[in-house]
Amino acid sequence: MRTRRRLSPARAAAWTYLALIIFVTVFPFYWILRTALSDNFALMAEPSSVLPVDFTLGAFERVLGLATPEESLAAGGSGASLELGPYLVNSIVYATVSTALIVFFSTIAAYAFARLQWRGRDLVFSLFLSALMVPGILTLLPNFVLVKELGLLNTFAGMILPGALFSAFNIFFLRQFMLGLSTETEEAALLDGAGRLRVLFRITLPMSSGPVITLSILGFIGMWNDYFWPLLVTSDETVQPLTLALAVFKQSSPQSQPDWAGLMAATLVAALPMLVLFMVFGRRIVNSIGFTGLK
Repeated sequence: MRTRRRLSPARAAAWTYLALIIFVTVFPFYWILRTALSDNFALMAEPSSVLPVDFTLGAFERVLGLATPEESLAAGGSGASLELGPYLVNSIVYATVSTALIVFFSTIAAYAFARLQWRGRDLVFSLFLSALMVPGILTLLPNFVLVKELGLLNTFAGMILPGALFSAFNIFFLRQFMLGLSTETEEAALLDGAGRLRVLFRITLPMSSGPVITLSILGFIGMWNDYFWPLLVTSDETVQPLTLALAVFKQSSPQSQPDWAGLMAATLVAALPMLVLFMVFGRRIVNSIGFTGLK
């Protein structure tokens, strides 16, 4: 028979702390959903209500362009709409191409640090690790100047290339995993005449599929949510990602009062694909990170 564990003070404190962390994490998402499902006029009358005020889907209709400007203004909106299609395509192109390039070059660099023997390898790897201690904000201005001098402002290349060739965390992550892999199969392939690139893509990479997929998912989520760098190098709506559409939606308001319900609905629309992606692959990400850390 199963015996029930006594609720000790330490266990009660642990469960209380866990419940608090979950509440702090989940409540902002609930508040966004509550605001998005509220009527703007009723929302201003009852701003502290926990439940949606005068439940309506009008905010989502305004964001997706399903409501006319007259209907939007009558519902307390700003009259603006969000052209979801072009921004969505831009986000997919930006996140997909950036993730593919970053993971590809990180895999090659990690293999070179884990398997190849060359002079100065450990010193160069130490320099790579030092890049982890440099805040990303310090590299924004030099990258912006470089992109401007190359004439790549308002282009996908200008958004993608500065971060596509180097990722210190990805290289460290994959190198640590590759160091734990057996070298017998690779050595046998080399004795049979296979080249290093063939060994990498035919043997090492399939064995490293878990960490590679994890980095791809994390990289895609990061690029999808990226805001400041696209804001810095783009001003043309034809290349701006979905995250910048929220600012465009707010700036196109002809009223002084922001369309809070519409802004929260637009935020949900922008975040929903990443929430679904993380819910589907969350266990794989956690398990792969834990396994790589053990290596």
